[in-house]
Amino acid sequence: MNLFKHILKKLVVFASMLLILAGCEHNQAKTSTATNNVEVLSQEFEIPRLDRLRKIRVYLPPNYSSSEKSFPVLYMHDGQNLFDDKTSYVGEWGVDEALNQLHNQNKLSLIVVGVDNGQAQRMNELSPWQNNKYGVAEGEQYMQFIVEQVKPYIDSHYRTLADQQNTAIMGSSMGGLISHYAILKYPNTFSKAGIFSPSFWYSEQVYKFTEQNAPDEKARLFYLMGGNEGSDSVANMEKMVHQIKRQGHSADRIFSDVVAGGEHNEQFWRANFERAVMWLYEVESL
Repeated sequence: MNLFKHILKKLVVFASMLLILAGCEHNQAKTSTATNNVEVLSQEFEIPRLDRLRKIRVYLPPNYSSSEKSFPVLYMHDGQNLFDDKTSYVGEWGVDEALNQLHNQNKLSLIVVGVDNGQAQRMNELSPWQNNKYGVAEGEQYMQFIVEQVKPYIDSHYRTLADQQNTAIMGSSMGGLISHYAILKYPNTFSKAGIFSPSFWYSEQVYKFTEQNAPDEKARLFYLMGGNEGSDSVANMEKMVHQIKRQGHSADRIFSDVVAGGEHNEQFWRANFERAVMWLYEVESL
């Protein structure tokens, strides 16, 4: 096995297991950094096909309460890591700060729905395909939960632009893998996907599935990889991007970048979040 690929797999598994520590004493001692327009829903949502409860976090634009506007919605995985250093594993994405700034610049205003990860079950929940080493595939049940339960709840309790054109999904690592799957499997729900450091190594089935389920012609796909994430990871992403283009997807609706020096961590994803959402929502060209 290629050394880089082996190391990356070990890191992803290790990181997934360490996410269990998100609620440990060390994290509880940290100061919350979430802005006042982020709320944690009091209701925990059941994933019925997995018999688990899940916490949902919602970011609202600064002018949400003072206006009657409706807003696009971005669904994101690993909710613990998006808004708050206190609940994050090794640092937050700073999604709330980034979007507050974009809103204040009159560039973009979004609602963001963060779905917490399943900690020990994270890898299984975020993959639709079985992995003989890492266990059963639960990604389809997880996505059904988002599409059939979380999204209807959000659309009925908040002022959203609920149509496909205004709905996006984004995640990193295994979250990148399930975001890639989501926009192919649910083209009537999502029209945009931010696919950061996708774990395409997890299953070769991802290429066959993509071949059989080409993205909708209007879908916008943002692929990102760090140059220090391993040559196999870079090659896997480039293989996927090439495949999608070969299947006929318009070049101006797919963006991919390998960032020199980028590593497989929240700091890298945080640094690229703003340009990803701006490209996905066509705020301005990169």
